[in-house]
Amino acid sequence: MERLLVPLYVHPAEDPSAWRALVRAAPRLYAVVLNAADGPGTAPDPVLAEPFAELREAGVRILGYADTAYGQRPHAAVTDDLLRHRDWYGTDGVYFDQAPTDPAFLPHQRRLTVAARALGCETVVLGHGTHPDPAYAADDVADVLVTFEGDWDAYESDRVPRWTLDHPAERFCHLLHGVPPGRVRAVASEARLRGAALHYATHGTGDNPWRTLSPVLAPVPALAATTPAPTTESP
Repeated sequence: MERLLVPLYVHPAEDPSAWRALVRAAPRLYAVVLNAADGPGTAPDPVLAEPFAELREAGVRILGYADTAYGQRPHAAVTDDLLRHRDWYGTDGVYFDQAPTDPAFLPHQRRLTVAARALGCETVVLGHGTHPDPAYAADDVADVLVTFEGDWDAYESDRVPRWTLDHPAERFCHLLHGVPPGRVRAVASEARLRGAALHYATHGTGDNPWRTLSPVLAPVPALAATTPAPTTESP
């Protein structure tokens, strides 16, 4: 079964059907990223409570979004995001976006991961968006590395370094946007071939392509009911 890590960055009030679709797709999901306002925002949002409660009840991990600014954001600011995610929405993991790739920032990232674990984050995902230094794949740094984030054209030319073969596929995830509709379903097998067990693909584009639910999760429109035409017996 495919395993999807879903960054659905659209508010439930704006697209409630997308969030209902996630609940229905729960067995296929590895996690859903909560990104209320490029992070947790400045105050709890009661509209988020219902869909996230339903996802948790369905057994789906909820990861709070925290931007690390490639290692430049202060430790205290990032951990404050983690606290608000936990206290307001009951998240059980973290998605560190714009995670650093340079080994010089590895001690900083390790401290963030230690803080996240101490705050109850059972799952730590690093959103590098590209392949980082191999040291980031250590068990004490993260559970999952997002080693590709981009569009289909960039994915076709992307190359996977050999060091990834030393780790199980479950440690890697590929996130694709702007995927041609006819290729969305092919991303699962393509990611597997490249050593990533987790993935997500949407045809969304623009400044926030993750506001568009993947067509593999979109609800299938119900067929309109039809009344059979009466039969006429031959005289």
